[in-house]
Formats: sequence, structure tokens, C-alpha cells
Amino acid sequence: MRIFLVRHGESNANVDWSENTRNADATIELTDKGHEQARAAGKFLSEWYAKYAGRQYPKIRLWHSPYLRAQQTADEIEATALAVPCDGTQAEPRKIVSTRVEGERKPGESIFWDKREHFLLYEQAHGIYDGLSDEQRATEYPAEWAYYQKHKRDGMKVLAQLPLGESRIQVATRIHQAFGTFHRDADKHNIEDIVVVGHGTTNRCFAFAWLHKPLSWLEKEPNPWNCSIRLIEDSIDRGYIFDGFKGGQHAGQ
Repeated sequence: MRIFLVRHGESNANVDWSENTRNADATIELTDKGHEQARAAGKFLSEWYAKYAGRQYPKIRLWHSPYLRAQQTADEIEATALAVPCDGTQAEPRKIVSTRVEGERKPGESIFWDKREHFLLYEQAHGIYDGLSDEQRATEYPAEWAYYQKHKRDGMKVLAQLPLGESRIQVATRIHQAFGTFHRDADKHNIEDIVVVGHGTTNRCFAFAWLHKPLSWLEKEPNPWNCSIRLIEDSIDRGYIFDGFKGGQHAGQ
């Protein structure tokens, strides 16, 4: 199974972190630029499959987080990741051939079999820290901030639970629970590839848990850029095949 991990496009909270003090994290929307970035990611996937899929497309399912910015990103990707003619000129459809399913994707149709939401793919919950600067966190919640800084100092930030929120390792545990769905996709529904639209922390935690990386990897792994695409192929990390877009963003968002 190939897994493409896509971070959502630029959101209002990426531009202004204090947006999270005014709105629940699940409701944060993409900026206009974020929509453009998502369309660029969709076009990249279309071109990638045109180059590597040959005359046949695999059966691809598009998954996304329940948060609005991830839903919007997935919608844009679905609308722009389109099948192309086999030879680039004629309108011959590409076949979808698998053990139990046969079909086709005509040029101009989405390359995806379908699109689904997974309730476990949401971003790390920052609790009472949501939308606050580090200075505000230290001033308003000194004991909690000291606890967090102790773990950060000792290289164990991933284990520090945010007050009324989650630690990064708790996110990884939650994401790991979703893996049964993806294995069933392959074993029972003949899904060959999945594209997962998530968040900075959840995508790192996905790769960490799926690839059985050590805790130190999760501690050091940098946050991906907006709409970057990481490819995991047959449990091998192929890295970022689409760099995405660097911009104003707060770690974890």
C-alpha cells in the first residue's frame, strides 16, 4: 500500500495564531492562499499518477481529518487530482484493475475511488494553550509551563501533556488506532493507495507509528509545510515528494 500524507493548506490560524482564541480549532478555515495550495497539491498528485501509474490507476481512497481546514483541502485535492489520457493526447480512459474491482477513470474525472472522513485524524489538542503565545503561557499558567519546559529541556517534549490537551505521544496513540481502518481498506475493500489529509502533528505521528520509529525521531522531526506530501511506500519512507508551501505557521498547526 502507498500512503500519501498531505498537510492541510494555509489556514487563518497559520497567519494569525491568536485566531484559536476566538474560534474552536475544528472550525478554522483555509485562507485564499490555502485553497490555492490545496489545488496545487491536487494537480501534483494528478501528474504523479500520470507519470507512475502507467495505463492503469490503482484504487485510491482519499481520507481527511474532521477539521474544517482539512476538509476544505481534501475537497480542493479531489477537484484537481484528475485523470489524464493514457498517452497525454487522446481521451482513452485509464483502467482501474485489481483483484475484485474493475473500472475506469476517464480523462477529467477524479482519480479517487471515493473520499471519507476519519474522526481520529484531528490535530493535537492544545487545551488552554490554544492561541496563546509562549510568553502568555508562561505568565498565565506558570506551573504548567514549567512542567512543559522541563520535558522540553530533557528531550522528552513529546511526552508532556498540554493542560486540557494532549501530548504528542497521545496523538500518536490515537492515530495508531486508525490504522485498522486502513488495513481493512487494503484487505477487504481492495484499496491499494490512500491519500490522508491531516495536520502537522498528526501527519508526523502517523509516520512515526506506521514506520515504528523511535521516540527520538518524533521529538526531532520538523513540522511539514502546508500541503506538503510525504510518500510511504511498502512501509518505506520515501520522504517528501512535494515540498508544499512555507509560510507563517505555528508549530503543531
